[in-house]
Amino acid sequence: MTGFHHGLTLTESAGGARALAAISLAVIGIVATATSSGDAQAQADLDAAYPLNEPVLITGGVDIAAGKAGDGGTLAPALTAIGDQASPVIVVVRVEEGADQAGTDANVIGATDGNIYTGLQALKAAETKVGVKPRILGAPGLDTQPVVEELASLAKTLRGFAYVGAKGADGVTPADDIDEALLYRDNFAHRELMVIWPDTSQAGGDAIARALGLRAQIDERIGWHKTLSNVPLVGVTGLQRDVAFDLTDPSTDAGVLNAGEVTTIIRQTGFRFWGNRTCADPAQQPEFAFESAVRTSHALQDICAQIVAPFIDQPMTIGLVKDLMETGNARFRQLAAEGKIIGAKMFFDPDVNSAEELAQGRPRFRIDFTPAAPLENPNIDLVITDYFYAGFADQLV
Repeated sequence: MTGFHHGLTLTESAGGARALAAISLAVIGIVATATSSGDAQAQADLDAAYPLNEPVLITGGVDIAAGKAGDGGTLAPALTAIGDQASPVIVVVRVEEGADQAGTDANVIGATDGNIYTGLQALKAAETKVGVKPRILGAPGLDTQPVVEELASLAKTLRGFAYVGAKGADGVTPADDIDEALLYRDNFAHRELMVIWPDTSQAGGDAIARALGLRAQIDERIGWHKTLSNVPLVGVTGLQRDVAFDLTDPSTDAGVLNAGEVTTIIRQTGFRFWGNRTCADPAQQPEFAFESAVRTSHALQDICAQIVAPFIDQPMTIGLVKDLMETGNARFRQLAAEGKIIGAKMFFDPDVNSAEELAQGRPRFRIDFTPAAPLENPNIDLVITDYFYAGFADQLV
């Protein structure tokens, strides 16, 4: 008898909240130059390892990758500096030096005709070509002011964050002093950008390369919610400019730079970056003043994509929407328990979800979240009192 069964029938179902995998923002993307002064075979080996304007994936073995990067240009020292901090996933795009500064800038910035991508634009194609999306961005030693503007644009596209060195009035050579560094910072109003000054004694954008490596290390060991600041650097022996620092005095060099939203490098039980601030416009986006707030937003955007993806194109029922929201809220509770956010919650507001919009398959959700702010300025009141003399004579008996 077809369909008859005297007993239990079991059916497996995949309803309810979905488990979500952890997301990673710890992929570095750099644009660099590289040349070889060796024989033709050495240059051929360099060209094979790092074809011009092609995203090249490095997964571990950063020292080996640096050894294949020739002996000229910015790539080998940048990889060495990154490798001192961590062994992250890196996407490298090698470009040619131009005949002059404008030519080099044009090569670094790159271009696209919709099919071929060069320079920084090639990082947009990295996910398609090498399977990862770079989120920690820089062009150590090549980040002139025009390049920085393009880095900021790229960071917005990739939901990434860029680290750049402060330049002088020409926008090309490193800033000579604090005033020049602060003036340079005022050129930008991008929340995806952090300006750093001074460079290390190794020069050539070494501080920026180390910032990229340290950012990846922090992401892997602590998380995207921790800023770059106050974490020991490896491989730094000195700075190009002296930076005075005192933890209790805001008028020192470091204090003045940080007040002007420039991250600096201090020496306190080792060299370390000091500063949490982005180049966000304080009038337009004060909530994104901290590096950690920007990267938390990027992480939550990735998580939102994870939340929604399994539900796309499924029949939109009450149960489906509840499952979607519980998937999101469960993940947010987990992030709060891990200390990566203070809290977040997904809402479905009736006022913005009309029957007409729902019938078109366009439900609208709202997520409120609070990123974990860095403990940037604890205040301690030091009060002198005679309280602890109370009972003094009695203790002498």
